[in-house]
Amino acid sequence: MAHKFVIEKNKAGEFVAKFKYNSEVIFWTEGYSSRANARNAIESILKNGPTAPVEEVE
Repeated sequence: MAHKFVIEKNKAGEFVAKFKYNSEVIFWTEGYSSRANARNAIESILKNGPTAPVEEVE
């Protein structure tokens, strides 16, 4: 599968959820103190993302 979420530790030792497409990072979350919190961020994105409005700023 080309799209996936990956939870990694950053240099500060925090857990970050990254969304990747063909190994390229498309976006990432803030750092979290636990892996569970990073998983919760992914669940929130999956739940709320599809219905989120798109705002175009010029």
